[in-house]
Amino acid sequence: MTQNALDGIKVVDLSRALAGPWAAMTLGDMGADVIKVEEPGGGDATRGFPPFWNGESTYYMSANRNKRSMTLNLDSLEGQEIIKRLVAKADIVIESFRTGAMEKWGLGWQSLRELNPRLIYCAVSAVGREGPDKDRAGVDLLMQAYAGLMSITGEADGEPVRTGTSVVDLTTGANAAQGILAALYVRERTGKGQRIDVSLLGSVVTWLSYHAVAYFASGELPPRMGSRHPSVAPYGAFPTKDGYLVVAVALDSSWKRFCAALNRPDLIEDPRFAKNPMRITNRTELDDLISGILADRGAMEWAEIMDRHGVPCSPINSIDTVLALPQVLHQELVIDLPREDIPGLRMPGIAIRMSDTPGTARLPPPRLGEHTEAVLEELGFSPDEVTALREHGVL
Repeated sequence: MTQNALDGIKVVDLSRALAGPWAAMTLGDMGADVIKVEEPGGGDATRGFPPFWNGESTYYMSANRNKRSMTLNLDSLEGQEIIKRLVAKADIVIESFRTGAMEKWGLGWQSLRELNPRLIYCAVSAVGREGPDKDRAGVDLLMQAYAGLMSITGEADGEPVRTGTSVVDLTTGANAAQGILAALYVRERTGKGQRIDVSLLGSVVTWLSYHAVAYFASGELPPRMGSRHPSVAPYGAFPTKDGYLVVAVALDSSWKRFCAALNRPDLIEDPRFAKNPMRITNRTELDDLISGILADRGAMEWAEIMDRHGVPCSPINSIDTVLALPQVLHQELVIDLPREDIPGLRMPGIAIRMSDTPGTARLPPPRLGEHTEAVLEELGFSPDEVTALREHGVL
């Protein structure tokens, strides 16, 4: 029987919202046993985010498959002791509380590492757990603004806009998972766990990438350019007869194929456009010329022509189109994960494909506290003890 890559790894997921839960779900997809600890009564705040599918938040479900949910009052001494019992047998803890919260409960890194020296502790925060702004709160939108992403996102003559999905949260979750996996590899060599800190701020600042390096080189701030690219042309969304077509001509060799697709071989050696730096200099003239040519046909017709010539292009697909693309379905990027109360549950699949230890979607997103008794039983609690904990407001 094929194993998952992280079979036998236990994760205590104390995180909320999107970044931390996304990291924990990634580990769950790879086979880890993820126990999601939620506040009694309401659980993860995203359980209240609409829209809902048979009463369950679609937002919550998107980041919480392959987990078991238990409820626990971390303000209670009994709840804190249960976390310690979980951690003693765990490999990984992920938390996203305000700076100092875990320490207040006696569950900070220093305390937990003494309890379990092999523990890998991942703290997810807005701007990092050290530094002058360490207490700053933040969500995806705020960090898109605070860390500069919105200053380069949007049309040149329009307002700054956020990206259409929560890229800061999702990237931070991916960074957390990457750091955790690296720490697991180190632990194999040293036998010791370590602390990992990831932040929304760090994710965006590193994303500034070539924009930041260009600024350091020139001192000039990058402008908003819509779908255009500061270093490549033609590159962006162009209007056609019935919609927009994205064209990404990054290489001079692609430019030649693009001109052939347009049936304009005369443009190949045109001194205004023959090389990419020239196309950048004359971008406005080039964009106007291309838009005029593309206006004669529809986006799909042009896409077929571009495909035949090997030009990177695409119509701007709607979500329903994407989720039904033959390539998406072949790659199992849409999966069915039925739950008793949501038999038609479908969601995006697992992007990381491994030949020998593939990830699997084994558990649908859990109902709040669905596995509380089972987890406590694994920790050695008797049914009477579980009942007492519930009566005392611990669960």
